[in-house]
Amino acid sequence: MEIKTTIQKLLTGDIKTIAKTLTAVENNLSGAKLLLAELPFKKNVPIIGITGPPGAGKSSLVNACIQELLKQKMKIAVLAVDPSSPFNFGSLLGDRVRMQTHFDNEAVFIRSVASRGHLGGLSTRIYEMVDVLKNSNFDYIFIETVGVGQSEVEIAGIADITIVTLVPEAGDDVQAMKSGIMEIADLFVVNKADREGAETFANTLKKLLHQKEKETPVVLTIASNHIGIDNLLKAVAGISQIHQQKDMKIHLLAHRAWNLLSSRMMEQYNYQQIFDELKSAATKSNFNLYQFIEKR
Repeated sequence: MEIKTTIQKLLTGDIKTIAKTLTAVENNLSGAKLLLAELPFKKNVPIIGITGPPGAGKSSLVNACIQELLKQKMKIAVLAVDPSSPFNFGSLLGDRVRMQTHFDNEAVFIRSVASRGHLGGLSTRIYEMVDVLKNSNFDYIFIETVGVGQSEVEIAGIADITIVTLVPEAGDDVQAMKSGIMEIADLFVVNKADREGAETFANTLKKLLHQKEKETPVVLTIASNHIGIDNLLKAVAGISQIHQQKDMKIHLLAHRAWNLLSSRMMEQYNYQQIFDELKSAATKSNFNLYQFIEKR
């Protein structure tokens, strides 16, 4: 990998180079770390995280946002994190199907990423992959998480703006969710707002949020029909300005640095090797997992 040439191609938005670089970074291939260390970061690209429970319509919401931003001549990148098996780390990568209407558009880049058993709703290499995209001539970067519930709070550490997507039927669960995923939102979307009880749910949500120190917007959408998307993007733009004024970038950078350092320290451990060693050791009647770990 010729680093200077690769970076030049990234900056011009060369799709093949972007795809190859993401593959190298995701799989920690030779030269990936050196390339990351040379990225110029000349452009401040907003990173928008879309999270929420399964079935909330996150992919439809991203799809509708893409369509609206394309009208504004924007270039958009999407990292869609799909659930993977904890046994073989394979993934269905279903968002390639759900967003297929945009695949032939040169202004849109969509990459599905397997979570590889990571429980935080993201891929372990998501930070590095986002940084590649930030240096690749895009105006917006969307990250759609797998939708695993309250463990998804990791998205707040990488996204500049975190959107929590809910549906009217989630009303009974809001109180239980408040202490987890509900705390990370910069913006709430009540999607599928054509369903019964949507307005009531949105008002209840606003009352709950009013009790908190920060004011969190609530936007109603019907993503499948592209209704309410313009209001959503206006809210996103407003929040982006507030975040810049409050200088929250340092907090985000500290969180990213901590996660990157944690990831680097884990590189010395090979999952397959641990599996093979356990396969033999765990058959003993007096097997102790903690003693096993201490020997690593």
